[in-house]
Amino acid sequence: MWEKLRVVWQITELRQKILLTLALLAVYRLGFQIRLPIVDPDAVKAAASAQGGVADILRTVAVFSASQLNQVTIFGLGIMPYISASIIFQLLGSVVPSLEALQKEGEAGRKKINEYTRYATVAICVIQSAIYVKSYIIPGGMVHPAYLNEAGNLGFGWFTVAVLTMTAGTVFLMWIGEQIDEFGIGNGISLLIMAGILAAMPGAGFDLLKQSSLELGGGPGGKLGVEHLLLLATMFVAVVVGVVYITLGQRRIPMQSAKHVRGRKVYGGTRQYLPLKVNQAGVMPIIFASSLLMLPTLILSPLSKIAWKQDGFAERFFSWAVDAFAFGSMFYVLFNVALIFFFCFFWTAIQFNPKDVSENLKNYGSFIPGYRPGKRTADYLEKVMFRITYVGAGFLAFVAIIPTLISSSIGVSPMVASFYGGTGLLIAVSVAFDLVQKIDSHLVMRNYSGLLEKSSGSSGGPSI
Repeated sequence: MWEKLRVVWQITELRQKILLTLALLAVYRLGFQIRLPIVDPDAVKAAASAQGGVADILRTVAVFSASQLNQVTIFGLGIMPYISASIIFQLLGSVVPSLEALQKEGEAGRKKINEYTRYATVAICVIQSAIYVKSYIIPGGMVHPAYLNEAGNLGFGWFTVAVLTMTAGTVFLMWIGEQIDEFGIGNGISLLIMAGILAAMPGAGFDLLKQSSLELGGGPGGKLGVEHLLLLATMFVAVVVGVVYITLGQRRIPMQSAKHVRGRKVYGGTRQYLPLKVNQAGVMPIIFASSLLMLPTLILSPLSKIAWKQDGFAERFFSWAVDAFAFGSMFYVLFNVALIFFFCFFWTAIQFNPKDVSENLKNYGSFIPGYRPGKRTADYLEKVMFRITYVGAGFLAFVAIIPTLISSSIGVSPMVASFYGGTGLLIAVSVAFDLVQKIDSHLVMRNYSGLLEKSSGSSGGPSI
């Protein structure tokens, strides 16, 4: 492995791409240290250390959006507005004929859709930043007194500055992601999200050390013992291995290409495979499910604090509803699993069209043995995809509830438990494999073996 890393570093083009990617990621992390000019740093620190309610929701959003909303920085919105705009246009592409036609135009259509996505990102940023300033920064008492008017409110000018600053921050992150795509290595947006997830690991490690002692059976105050730390380490390795196994898992469907006789030569007739990923939907179902499960808390929490009159039934009902949809509760877990299954089938149906795949196989002269090209092949592919999607949905649901199980059974903090499953772990594993594949493509192009392949035995390679 060290020899392969040395070879990676010796390739000039690859080294420049890696250094540029690391530099842009450093700029990304530096922006999270620059707060908005209107906020009071002490008030922001107090709000960031709060527990429960909106604070927990903001921490959950930060996992899959490369954001840090509780720190009120210029990059506070993260890259989530761009992801939201991309998802919107991807969904519209399957129902709007004009966008569907653009998707089929190749590179020119893709550039046009990207242009629309950027415009939609700016609009989403303006709306989200305005809501964020109005509902979180101002009510939370985070505005510095010097920026408040005589009535104690934030003036329109400074409100506009805050909104435009956060919008510009997200647009700058979008630009960083595009620069990594073009001049760096790996997928820029995915690397930004992964960098945000990995940046939270040191804090989670310190939290775990604070809750631990070097004694068997735990220490005073309910601290974790040595056996708990060993159990957590073993579970972490097991979960990562399972995520890797399912992420790379495929259902290979055998295909046969038709023979073509041209003159005295026979072409085709080879046996190939059509790979169908077990986890075809990726991490999107967990993101959608987590986003929807935040809405009950955001809506019900203010209603539960209203002083309801009459018999107090409404007050008791909303208080019960807030507890029912709290993170880790039974209702939360059940709804989370149900939404993950729903979005797995929904997203797979959008991404994978058996009819189009069947038509493509027919046009290229390939067929699945035992099934006629056309409708029979499409029905077979749909049946196979339904079965493996069911398995993938069950895997995603299990990974999503692992942090809840660990937090409730062992007693570790939710921040530590989040690294044992859920969105963060799936994104980190997926992005890591994508990065390795991008590096391998450069190595294979120069006749070197990939990072995850066995060495070919040759000590040298072509000149660099």
